[in-house]
Amino acid sequence: MQKTQVIVGLGSCGVAAGAGKIYETLKSLKNADKLDFELKKTSCVGMCFREPLVEVIDENGSFLYGEVTDDIAVEIVQQHVIGFNPVRDYIVKADLFETPDKDFFAGQIKIALRNCGYIDPESIEEYEARNGYKAIKMVAEKGLTHEAVILTILDSGLRGRGGGGFSTGMKWRFARNNASAEKYIICNADEGDPGAFMDRSLIEGDPHSVLEGMIIGAYAIGATGGIIYCRAEYPLAIKRLEIALKQARTKGYLGKNILGIEGFNFDIYVKEGAGAFVCGEETALIASIEGERGMPRKRPPFPAEKGLWGKPSNINNVETFANVPYIVLNGAGSFNKYGTEKSKGTKVFALAGKIKHGGLVEVPMGITIREIIFKLGGGIQKNKEFKAVQLGGPSGGCIPKHLIDTQVDYDQVNATGAIMGSGGMVVMDETTCMVDMARFFLDFTQKESCGKCTFCRIGTKRMLEILIRITEGKGEDGDIEKLEDLAQQIKDSSLCGLGQTAPNPVLTALKYFRHEFEAHIYDKKCPALNCKPLLTYTILPNKCTGCRVCAIKCPVQAISGEKKLPHLISQETCIKCGDCYSRCKFEAITVS
Repeated sequence: MQKTQVIVGLGSCGVAAGAGKIYETLKSLKNADKLDFELKKTSCVGMCFREPLVEVIDENGSFLYGEVTDDIAVEIVQQHVIGFNPVRDYIVKADLFETPDKDFFAGQIKIALRNCGYIDPESIEEYEARNGYKAIKMVAEKGLTHEAVILTILDSGLRGRGGGGFSTGMKWRFARNNASAEKYIICNADEGDPGAFMDRSLIEGDPHSVLEGMIIGAYAIGATGGIIYCRAEYPLAIKRLEIALKQARTKGYLGKNILGIEGFNFDIYVKEGAGAFVCGEETALIASIEGERGMPRKRPPFPAEKGLWGKPSNINNVETFANVPYIVLNGAGSFNKYGTEKSKGTKVFALAGKIKHGGLVEVPMGITIREIIFKLGGGIQKNKEFKAVQLGGPSGGCIPKHLIDTQVDYDQVNATGAIMGSGGMVVMDETTCMVDMARFFLDFTQKESCGKCTFCRIGTKRMLEILIRITEGKGEDGDIEKLEDLAQQIKDSSLCGLGQTAPNPVLTALKYFRHEFEAHIYDKKCPALNCKPLLTYTILPNKCTGCRVCAIKCPVQAISGEKKLPHLISQETCIKCGDCYSRCKFEAITVS
């Protein structure tokens, strides 16, 4: 009989939620009572809203426990591990019965995330046990040509998952066709989207799939060196990458004459980046690797012709490389059977914002945004009204409620004014001010501008100043037109894709929520009741009991009135802090 396994999710999300402490508790219980179960580690399973997560696998199947505390961990060991009686109250996923969170997993197709949450990411043996490195072995054993590998990737329809959506196979072919004896393959693990943590989670959970994808890509294009560019703020990802690289070298997957392929000499090293948003752009990334300031270069020449150190180079992101071994091993059809005509396979999304079930999901292309938010994501927090979703990160765009049935497809998403990006999906509800949302994202892109292009450097600054004025109640007639004019000039004049897309949050907000901008400017009101300078707090005389709580707690003594008599708020003195509104037990204070 197989020994019972107790597996703790120790990705960054789990560690932040206290999973490390849970692991130590389980370890202490095992050692103190000399219990006969196997305690293991894994990474993020995607269900971040239920962290810390502990999985028990016994002869009856798999049982995933969520929001585990020390007390619950003790109960799991005593009742389930020792007593063989699963504790149903804490189970969020099980093989034997349905759970309330079953829809989170329903509809997911895991290809890039196929091993995340199932293996110990620091064990190459566990990766190999799940078909790991079989794809590159098949290439070696069958003697597949470089062109045959490229053709498989082309036929699969795999497009770059880093944002641009360019054909991966075409990119590889361009690099292959260059006759240079020295070439590089680069993995961009420094995605700038702060909401898109999927690349970090992929590396933390399954680093070998990324390495194998790079090795296959290196064989296909004839690369002699590989670099993983990963931001230094991802210490756990870097640690697991270094462990995986050492293991891969020991097993002969990296080095000279890999797997007996004569002349296939290839190794990979990790370059730690400073987390600059602009380094998501490939020429800026190359400059950073070379020790220069991360700034984009004019193209052409493209990296496939003249990239790192002036040599032909190919750059793909983490998710793209993670798909490659699966495609090569199982054939192009195993991937392109999912998706739409022009967008094949699956896509990983990081769900965040005003959504009940935040976390990491992998869905087939063609699924609607509605299905992702209301089925997998469980809907809007506190059952409030869905308003919009920001897709594509800070330089993406917002997709409003009436377009919620838009399919996840590169062309359909682009048609809304948003972009697929690297997969950040920030959900907004009725309390979100779209003017302030545009200000928030533009503030990020403005600060992250490398400064090379005048319109990106100065134009975004001027746009931000206008947006700040509008949210402070100081908007003027003509501000909307100024924003649109500046946005178009920034898009037309910026050198790189990041500058060209920086105005997207503002443009899509204006396109779908122009009335909110007009209300801020002309009515001096925030329809979402979010922008403090535009709020007005009023006491209702018929509801005020004169309890004086609001008057006593007001930090600026803006509230006056006699005890047991209706009070008044001085609008000239009020600083819009909202403390009176939150403290009133009689609903006698309104905000408008």
